Amino acid sequence: MVGPVLVGAVCGLAWAAALRAYMAELNGLVSEVDGVGTFVGVLLPGVLVGAGLGAAAVQPRTARTRLRWLAACPLLFAIVPLAFPGALVTLLTTGLGGGAVAVALGGIAGGYALGGRRLWARIVCGILAVALLAGIVATVPLVGGPRLSLTNPRGAWVACLVGALLVVLMIAASLPFRRLRAGATSPTAG
Repeated sequence: MVGPVLVGAVCGLAWAAALRAYMAELNGLVSEVDGVGTFVGVLLPGVLVGAGLGAAAVQPRTARTRLRWLAACPLLFAIVPLAFPGALVTLLTTGLGGGAVAVALGGIAGGYALGGRRLWARIVCGILAVALLAGIVATVPLVGGPRLSLTNPRGAWVACLVGALLVVLMIAASLPFRRLRAGATSPTAG
């Protein structure tokens, strides 16, 4: 079990570092990398989420409670940065930090759409995940300004980067749901 958890942690670190590169591109020259915000607020949740999803890949199908908690682990992308002093107030008053919430919820929704058990819920989650994915990609020029227009190479690259990162998160977040579905014993289980 240690192997998949370590692989997941490394993949989560790489994913979070790429997400931080996307965030830096949005902010341009004013982007700052600091030890707490970057390493604790972005990279640490990436390692933890990756490790959790790696653990989900090898959980026994009978470990339903554990798999449900692991399915929720992408919420760490929102919980950790919002735990910083003043972050919740900033979110509520300015909206800054809403992207972290959107990434976490979009990852879980996409994960359920790809791996969940109930068809109607998979469809609803899939629609939400695709809408969120399109919305985040569409915000690249809105947040980054004209230099990140989707019609120029830099803007298109940043949009591809964030879009691919979200799809990868959704695929990884489907692991706990696939294990839960595989472990279902009856149509009403779960």
